[in-house]
Amino acid sequence: MSGLFSLESWSTVWTHRESFLLGLGNTLQTAVCALALAFIIGAALGLMSTSGSKLLRIIARIYVEFVQNTPLLLQLCFLYYALAFAGVSLGVIRTGIIALGVYTGAYMGEVVRAAIESVPKGQFEAAQAQGFNYLQRMGYIILPQSIPVMLPPMVNQVVNLFKNTSCLYIVGGADLISVTYSFVTGASTGGAYAPAYIVCGLIFFVVCFPLSTLAARWEASLKERKGRVNPGLKTAAKKVELKEAA
Repeated sequence: MSGLFSLESWSTVWTHRESFLLGLGNTLQTAVCALALAFIIGAALGLMSTSGSKLLRIIARIYVEFVQNTPLLLQLCFLYYALAFAGVSLGVIRTGIIALGVYTGAYMGEVVRAAIESVPKGQFEAAQAQGFNYLQRMGYIILPQSIPVMLPPMVNQVVNLFKNTSCLYIVGGADLISVTYSFVTGASTGGAYAPAYIVCGLIFFVVCFPLSTLAARWEASLKERKGRVNPGLKTAAKKVELKEAA
């Protein structure tokens, strides 16, 4: 039983389709829970990076630089085996959720920081002049303007997180990649390499492609709206200049 065009191989994959669905379910569960953790960490890091406290900015910078400049596989293995040797048994899925959440949170934090910093400083000054405190400035003035900017790159991070769940394979996870490997090396299903990995790849594609397309269109729409606003602002500025000159 081998080869891309082997009907027996494809039949075996179809017969054991529930195994792939189980792997997909575990992957989605891991991705969704890790995403929630990443959002929390990212929001905290973004606010810390743009706060007035130098200490908070330094802490956020150290976290981002350390996490982004060390491999996810290393972080996952360290967390998994460190917890195991410490006598803490969270299981592969929960450990993966923590590792992926911590890793993706660093990138989410940079997205939030960049989005907040994209808001003109005049908005910060105007909010402060109105007597708003930091949380009020962020909640009422800054974040509503920065959310449309941060959404497209956040969607891209969601896609990356979903694909990064494949790293659970290295610690024997029950994700889609791990289930596929177990399938192609199984005693009764071994040998259907090409069909199994093609199906696995198609499942990843079906989930990731719509999200990537959404992010691209969202970003293009945002740039188009900015392009419409900027000429209007320039025209208004020219009119003001002409009136002042007259």
